[in-house]
Amino acid sequence: MTKIAFIGAGSTIFMKNIVGDCLHFEALEDAHFALMDIDRQRLEESELVAKKLIEARAAPATVSATTRQAEALEGADFVVTAFQIGGYKPSTVIDFEIPKQYGLRQTIGDTMGVGGIMRGLRTVPHLWSVAEDMARLCPGALMLQYVNPMAINTWALAERYPQVKAVGLCHSVQNTVEEIAHDLDLPKEEIRHRVAGINHVAFFLKLEHEGQSLYPRLRDGYRAGRLPKPPLLMPRCQNKVRYEVMEHLGYFCTESSEHFAEYVPWFIKEGRDDLIEAFGIPLDEYPKRCVEQAEGWTSQAADFRTPEKIEVKKSHEFAAEIMNAVATDQATTIIGNLPNRGQLPQLPAGAVVETPTLIDANGCQPTVIDDIPPQLVALMRTQINVQELTVRALVEENPKHLYHAAYMDPHTAAELDLRQIRSLMDDLLAAHGDWIPAWARVRKAA
Repeated sequence: MTKIAFIGAGSTIFMKNIVGDCLHFEALEDAHFALMDIDRQRLEESELVAKKLIEARAAPATVSATTRQAEALEGADFVVTAFQIGGYKPSTVIDFEIPKQYGLRQTIGDTMGVGGIMRGLRTVPHLWSVAEDMARLCPGALMLQYVNPMAINTWALAERYPQVKAVGLCHSVQNTVEEIAHDLDLPKEEIRHRVAGINHVAFFLKLEHEGQSLYPRLRDGYRAGRLPKPPLLMPRCQNKVRYEVMEHLGYFCTESSEHFAEYVPWFIKEGRDDLIEAFGIPLDEYPKRCVEQAEGWTSQAADFRTPEKIEVKKSHEFAAEIMNAVATDQATTIIGNLPNRGQLPQLPAGAVVETPTLIDANGCQPTVIDDIPPQLVALMRTQINVQELTVRALVEENPKHLYHAAYMDPHTAAELDLRQIRSLMDDLLAAHGDWIPAWARVRKAA
């Protein structure tokens, strides 16, 4: 029997997707799902959903629920992490509202910029606690790391706990292929691609249909105003940012336009509402999404309690594919985030990079790609600078590097001067209080 531990199982919809995916594989249909969360109500709701999924598939799988991390991890074969330290309130609100006081606007704030730095500062210590328990209770397990900021978190894990096997996972490539298929009226299953870079700033080095490059169609459609179409997945974002970057750098990014807009210095500018309007950039998108999800959850949770069976659809997440490949030695290829051990020789060693990755009983084996165009390498390095300094701050418990990371962030530096950035970081660190490590806390004068 395979034991699959979920740390942060109160993320019920995500848990539902992964459990449902696992139940589609014969090798995993008798798995034991150990659900863990500190929110007892959400944990109980997730346990109910998992049991209904198993019932709907008539599978021999079992479920347990606990608020104790060690109990969930003991003897696990796979560990899925899907938690958010600090939640929407207070932490996400702080990450958005304080920067706005300085004229610094964000869209998602969970990967780069001051929002990404602060989320990494809150998150990494708990990921380390999971890794510490894994090293003691399930040393052979593979962590499937879904928590953002992906690169910062996965890099910090490798620095402090290199003996713990972990791969960072995201669905940005799958989502982008779906959006491109939507824009070009193509079946997504027929699109072939080759991707490399860092999480959220990787690019399609090859993008083809029936052996022909799709780039001419994307460029011609954008220049003629036919593309992008109204977005399939994120209705408030017009998805123009990625097309505009493609026009200038030559390649299409794997992450959504609302994310990408805040990673670079070109789109979100104080006093330039014309840019916001022209490129359809949804400022404060993540807080809006959090509020909508919270408002919709009550009725959704009530629906889960009805006697009707749950439909068990297969999602496009990689987690179950990985577990099945490791358990059966039937190889599969996913897009994985791993420390750079030469798979992307143009980027710094140790940085967490995103590449096609072969998975089988031997674990994660990334593909070597050495032909990323130099303009894309240059853009990726601007992101890695921020990630590396944030990781250095965490590993060395050096708060100065948190400020250094913010100074180097492209969007932040394009809007604020050095003294403004220092004051902003003072305010953010003070406002987060006990949600961040003691060594990073700032006490503002009354």
